[in-house]
Amino acid sequence: MTKKQPLFYGWYIVAGAFLILAVNYGVRYSFGIFLKPMSDEYGWSRSVVSLGVSFNMLAYSFFTIFIGQMVDRIRPSHIITMGTLAVSLGLMMVGFAANPLIFYLVYGLFCGLGAAGLGIVVCNSSVAKWFHEKRGMAIGIASMGISVGTMTLTPLSGYIAKTYGWRQGFLTLAILSFVIGIIVSRLLFDRSAAKAGTDNMEQKAVKEKKSPRTSPFPPSFSQIFAGFLVTDKQFWLISLSFGFAYLTIMSVFVHQVPYAIDHGINPITAASSLASLGLAAFGGQFFFGWLTDRVRDAKYVVAFGFLMMALGMFILLNMRSEAMLYLFSLVFGFGYGCLAPLPSIILAERFGDETLGALYGMFTFLIGIGGSIGPFWAGYMYDHFQSYHQVWILNIVMLIGVTGAILLLQSRKSSRC
Repeated sequence: MTKKQPLFYGWYIVAGAFLILAVNYGVRYSFGIFLKPMSDEYGWSRSVVSLGVSFNMLAYSFFTIFIGQMVDRIRPSHIITMGTLAVSLGLMMVGFAANPLIFYLVYGLFCGLGAAGLGIVVCNSSVAKWFHEKRGMAIGIASMGISVGTMTLTPLSGYIAKTYGWRQGFLTLAILSFVIGIIVSRLLFDRSAAKAGTDNMEQKAVKEKKSPRTSPFPPSFSQIFAGFLVTDKQFWLISLSFGFAYLTIMSVFVHQVPYAIDHGINPITAASSLASLGLAAFGGQFFFGWLTDRVRDAKYVVAFGFLMMALGMFILLNMRSEAMLYLFSLVFGFGYGCLAPLPSIILAERFGDETLGALYGMFTFLIGIGGSIGPFWAGYMYDHFQSYHQVWILNIVMLIGVTGAILLLQSRKSSRC
């Protein structure tokens, strides 16, 4: 009788990444729910409150450079544990931040640093190192955690903020982050692909298809900087395209709820529209991960996702009812679903996976600059025009532009391996 093969451990890594991403990005995308009540209570303008998110994204992006290098050297469980502690502490302290500088310190720096340790660089790089033949599907499934976190934590945050106050909302998110982050990091992320056995066919495929290395250690930050950021036009094209896309995404996630409330939508309904966006992204993440395994070049999948986001922004620009708000959430969310699984895939296709963590870290730093601009820029435009109309129009223009730009990317056959 044939002995039943145990479940490949890589799928436990996928499950852990799913949960960590759910908490990390569910917390991040819930912030827009707290923007208006914080602004009303403290008398801060929307640009002042939004600047905290911009600092959070900058800190996240900057620390991701170093987090990416750590992923190639140490177990992700240690990184996730430290990130959990920083995020939980920062979220707990937000309720005591009575002036903008303290708010920027605790939410911008502490939560940004912690989020880097819980982000897609750690999770998706860890998943990618365990898979080859099913890499797209594995990363797609893990990335679906972002949508699940958005679907569950945004309505929960909206209910708590409306019923008990925004401070209790942040406290609840801090407790959830701490409990889930510590448990998952210690139970599921305490093994590395490099030290795993090869008794599984998927793991054998990983080891057989790895590109040769002349050094037993991953290249340093300076080596990768010189080799990719300065000389590789493909890396810049990928980074700039995703960077502008993330600028539009962060402007939407932070300002979608206030925009809906300004148009007479009930606050809980407005918060629930973020959950609908997350639901659509849930399907999009799986679909785009699945599709990438069946398309000869992931750039076509990325372009399709960007185009769906542009269509969603057009719907939001003309939003006049709850039905249109939810239609926007479904269309934009489905397209947005491409952004979680595809960066690690498109980078691994062109540059290999030996230094994927470090390379992905610098890629995330670059796109994070765009993401950090989005919330403050949208808040500033609102303060100036008392409307988000100009913001949504420029978002459409940028998304159409990056749709065309990503198609200029050379095929992986002609890219450097």
